[in-house]
Amino acid sequence: MNISIILAAGEGTRMKSKTSKVLHRVCGRPILEYIINASKGAAVEKTVVIVGHGGDMVREYFKEEPIIFKTQPIGEDVPYGTGFAVMQAIDHIEDDSTVIVLYGDTPLITESTINKLLSFHNEEKFQATVLTAILEDPTGYGRVIKENGDIIKIVEHKDASKEEKKIKEINSGIYCFDGKLLKYALGKIDNNNAQNEYYATDLIGILKKEGYRVGAYTIEDSTEIYGVNSRVQLAFTEDIMRKRINKFHMENGVTIINPDNTYIEDRVKIGRDTFIYPGVSLEGDTEIGEDCIIRNNSRIINSVIKSGVEIESSTIEDSFVDENSHIGPYAHLRPHSHIGKNVKIGNFVEVKNSTLKDNTKAGHLSYIGDADVGQNVNVGCGVVFVNYNGREKFRTRVGDHAFIGSNSNLVAPVEVDSWGYIAAGSTITKEVREGELSIARASQVNIQGWVERKGYKNQK
Repeated sequence: MNISIILAAGEGTRMKSKTSKVLHRVCGRPILEYIINASKGAAVEKTVVIVGHGGDMVREYFKEEPIIFKTQPIGEDVPYGTGFAVMQAIDHIEDDSTVIVLYGDTPLITESTINKLLSFHNEEKFQATVLTAILEDPTGYGRVIKENGDIIKIVEHKDASKEEKKIKEINSGIYCFDGKLLKYALGKIDNNNAQNEYYATDLIGILKKEGYRVGAYTIEDSTEIYGVNSRVQLAFTEDIMRKRINKFHMENGVTIINPDNTYIEDRVKIGRDTFIYPGVSLEGDTEIGEDCIIRNNSRIINSVIKSGVEIESSTIEDSFVDENSHIGPYAHLRPHSHIGKNVKIGNFVEVKNSTLKDNTKAGHLSYIGDADVGQNVNVGCGVVFVNYNGREKFRTRVGDHAFIGSNSNLVAPVEVDSWGYIAAGSTITKEVREGELSIARASQVNIQGWVERKGYKNQK
């Protein structure tokens, strides 16, 4: 059995936040979620997460996940340290298991790396394996001292000799152990050091001292071990993850014109031959079809956009847009909008909790709220679906082929049947039956001589 122990008990004081450090987000997901997902993808059968500060928040967020949570004690008399955190999982370590120790603040670690580390550990028959990295500037990291490929010791930077400091291979802090020997080493570890803490590094020293083989697996991409302890490091990690996501989509047939100015979250799906312009933000569980054009400064959240859609500088939230429709510029689809095929939602049109069926057009400056609009309907400029009376909201129904003239108000609840016509400037409060023209405005009256009588012509 493969077991992962994820250490997520740190207070994260440098984040200066009320939120647990591991719940801060990178490209739409909490930091910890990346590590959990990487573990699951690497055929880890049991995941134990060690929580401490903010542990209740972490438990609540991941309550649907098959995770074992263990709480690390907190207090002045608690010794702390990474070794102490690993101790909290000892009851969940089987003798015949392979255990990988991970950190809850390293969201860039990948499923592939975890798989390779586990395979290397088992195939080379090491009792412990350290994930190492080669850094051009290893300052501050523990140096890995090896002989014939096996690790002899790990020397902390402050304790390293002049020659040892020249070594560029460093300890990432991520380890793989045989379960039985990990439990044995945890029983031997002590906190006789200046910080009065238990260190996971000491577990390696204990096993090596007793003649067990300790290996080193060198990671291919050293950014994967990067930890997040501050907002600055969070931004650095976000940048790497965003580039990783954008590269994935480009390699799968999506054109991203300016990847450095395009934000796509981890769960987003995009079809081939779609063009993404600069300033676009695709968030949450958004799905974009093939052959779409998403133009500058559009934001799409938790929405489905089918193939052939063009979106110009617009915001779409929790909505559905069917094939070959055109949205924008400067349109806003609020939650629960369902847009049919070949629909035109134009400049400064807002749609909320409404359905617009195929071939319907709303070109300019209109509000369509709580409405069911049929096919081939024309919604003129400045039309308002009046859905709220100050206490309750009501729906409007507009049938197929209807025509709603400019600057009309449809006061819900009201129905306009198929082929109903509304004259411009009308306020509609009663049903318009099929084939009727409804005019609901005061008759025009022209008063001759009024301007002259008022003396306006003589004003300068």
